[in-house]
Amino acid sequence: MNETLLRLLEDNARLTNDELAAMTGMTPDAVAAELAALRKAGVILGYKTIVDWEKTDRDLCTARIEIKVTPKSGMGFEEIAETIARFEEVQSVYLMSGGYDLAVTVNGKSFKEVALFVAHRLAPLGSGESTATHFGLKKYKEKGVLAAGQPEDQREAMG
Repeated sequence: MNETLLRLLEDNARLTNDELAAMTGMTPDAVAAELAALRKAGVILGYKTIVDWEKTDRDLCTARIEIKVTPKSGMGFEEIAETIARFEEVQSVYLMSGGYDLAVTVNGKSFKEVALFVAHRLAPLGSGESTATHFGLKKYKEKGVLAAGQPEDQREAMG
């Protein structure tokens, strides 16, 4: 597995095979073959654009929901986590260590919509002992990208 290639794509998924080849010392055909193999193996799951929704007309409310779960016998946390992950509003689900079991990130149009998601979609699942919902008030950085503008130039001055 080419970790350098993966890191480059993680930083900028818009790089072309020619650009990736120049940066890795591979040929463009070798890059294309490696990318196809990584997609087939499930290493590359998809490509996403990071959008600053605050600069658009779309209403978006993001919340982190901490869930303490009573796992079902023989299934552990898998069944409840997979069920929650299938909801359209859910952006991510993580099994956590510490004071709660699952961390769920949810998007809605408003605080009320997220609250109704918790009440009408999560609560009826019956496996959650308790939840704590934390609403995002302002995004400063997402997936390594500063939300307030362009990332700082990390290059050192020559000369």
